[in-house]
Amino acid sequence: MATINEIEVRVLGSLVEKQLTTPEYYPLTLNALTAACNQKSNRDPVMSLGESEILSAIDSLRDKNLVYLFHGSTSRTVKYKHMLPSVYELDEAGTAVMTLLMLRGPQTAGEIRGRSDRLHEFGSIGEVQEMLDELARRDEPLVIKLERQPGQKESRYAHLLSGPVDPGIQISPASPAGSHGSARSGLEDEVRELREELNKLREEFDKFRSEFG
Repeated sequence: MATINEIEVRVLGSLVEKQLTTPEYYPLTLNALTAACNQKSNRDPVMSLGESEILSAIDSLRDKNLVYLFHGSTSRTVKYKHMLPSVYELDEAGTAVMTLLMLRGPQTAGEIRGRSDRLHEFGSIGEVQEMLDELARRDEPLVIKLERQPGQKESRYAHLLSGPVDPGIQISPASPAGSHGSARSGLEDEVRELREELNKLREEFDKFRSEFG
């Protein structure tokens, strides 16, 4: 399994997230993808990536058949699509789990369920656990169970797309899933996304007007 670096992980995860949460605006332009990668909410760690870094990551992901360019019939703007489920043979639930691990770092099954509502509807934490176990049992595992740290009630899981991970790695505690804080963060993220989409529509309308006006 080819490994991808942390910038490529962010680009790939952002493409999957936006396809699932705002499909009407997918595939993404470079501007939209840059904004998605650099979101301050629902991201751990928060990044500040430039377009050159993202384009470099896209080139690498294209070489691995994980991303491809999309040229729509109604726009000359290049857009980007992902191939995560087909390359790693993931269903909808597996795609949601991997996306959250890519965008928000190591998490427990409970944290994943509390953050997955816009990606996939899990009926219970048990369903998330089953998916994590399945991904960890593969011949080429996609996730690894981390050692439970002092004061933690549950073990966290990390993705293996960037190579081996030390099960005893120390990670900073995540905010509780399902709390008022996380709900507020989700609403703030939705508002931010709507603003981003409005800016994109204005940009595309201006291009349309300049071409055909």
